[in-house]
Amino acid sequence: MSKQDVILCESLEHSLEQAIEKCPHDKLFVLTDEHTTSLCMPALRELSPLKNAVEIVIGAEDTHKTLNTLASVWQALSEKGASRHSLLINVGGGMVTDLGGFAAATFKRGIAYINIPTTLLAMVDASVGGKTGINFNGLKNEIGSFFPASSVLIETEFLRSLDRYNFLSGYAEMLKHGLISTPAHWSELLTFNTEHIDYSELKQLVGRSVQVKEDIVQQDPFEHGIRKALNLGHTVGHAFESLALAENRHVLHGYAVAWGVVCELYLSNVKAGFPTDKMRQTIQFIKENYGTFFIDCKTYDRLYEYMLHDKKNSSGIINFTLLKEVGDVSINQSATKDEIFEMLDFYRECMGS
Repeated sequence: MSKQDVILCESLEHSLEQAIEKCPHDKLFVLTDEHTTSLCMPALRELSPLKNAVEIVIGAEDTHKTLNTLASVWQALSEKGASRHSLLINVGGGMVTDLGGFAAATFKRGIAYINIPTTLLAMVDASVGGKTGINFNGLKNEIGSFFPASSVLIETEFLRSLDRYNFLSGYAEMLKHGLISTPAHWSELLTFNTEHIDYSELKQLVGRSVQVKEDIVQQDPFEHGIRKALNLGHTVGHAFESLALAENRHVLHGYAVAWGVVCELYLSNVKAGFPTDKMRQTIQFIKENYGTFFIDCKTYDRLYEYMLHDKKNSSGIINFTLLKEVGDVSINQSATKDEIFEMLDFYRECMGS
């Protein structure tokens, strides 16, 4: 998989000019959703590199991360004259960069694309690393491909207009990066003031978070080994998301990951010896900032079934990424059904679910 350029922008216009120059093209397209087109595109349309771009707008939120939306993007590209030499720029959150990347990967067998993430979640996770995809059959990211953007341009000024709910969604992925990297990084994330944000400090934290992901992806681009470290919290988190989708409960990805981290740190503690004090510190931060996702024992079997569909599994065995210590990762760890139900008991007990 080719390496993508991830650029922490000082000038978005200058960085965009350079990124576009790397991708000779016959026609330029910009994909946004309904939120981004009203909040971000008025300023972006003024940038000289985007003066002649053709805009494609899709519905916002994860409910539109579907095959029907993907088909509408293919159709728009086709009807508006895109060729295999065209360039697509995805501007938005993780839903836009995931779906737009998959549209680019599959249209004419693959066209070049650039990501401009506008949410914290997209900056530190979704837009970086080459994973693209859509939800399908009630399951998160069930269909997709590895197809990296030519460039990812991170402009943290977009974060000034981000609401707290979406900010915290992205921050959960940063916290995960801290847990799998170093005690110092984990500690600074737990002590960062999320109520009164210092945006210059946040920019540095975003840069460090992206670096953690980039380093891991470079070692293992197709997730055969160490890249699975990035799945901490996701086996349970994706199950929570799938349950929320089925029950029409609106849950952002990062919140589901945060609650998944609570569960998987418990497994880490009982199966890999992760320190109880660090587990409790992390869970307290999550409880204070993310609240809880309410489940009862009647949903355990459904959650277990969702976990069985996780892409990391093999031969029907549910695989978890666990920690022995902050920065000491154990991939491909299994748990029995009884252990998983005990984990869900622990979650309900400590989170008040």
